[in-house]
Amino acid sequence: MKEGNFVLEKSYAFALRVVKLYGYLQKDKKEYQLSKQLVRCGTSIGANVEEAVGASSRRDFKAKLDIAHKETRETIFWLRLLQDSNLLESKIATSLLYDCEELRRLLTAILNTLKKTL
Repeated sequence: MKEGNFVLEKSYAFALRVVKLYGYLQKDKKEYQLSKQLVRCGTSIGANVEEAVGASSRRDFKAKLDIAHKETRETIFWLRLLQDSNLLESKIATSLLYDCEELRRLLTAILNTLKKTL
């Protein structure tokens, strides 16, 4: 992993937490549908941030970050649904939601800055 890129590091750590949660939900809770949705979008955030780092242009960079931003919103939806359906304990959900919201705010700030320069 590239050292010093806070958003990249944060999105990777978040993806790792989501993968571990996916395993827990499938093994312990026998939940298969919502957890698949969560793991897809929750790991996509970091994958798109990684792609943005290697973007071929500023527009490509922005496009990848736009996708990552949208994936944070979807991830928040699935986390809230898992929490409200009592498939995910409130303490775990709150922690994951906090991290995902932080990623969303970071991506929003970066995208707002990019809008001013493109």
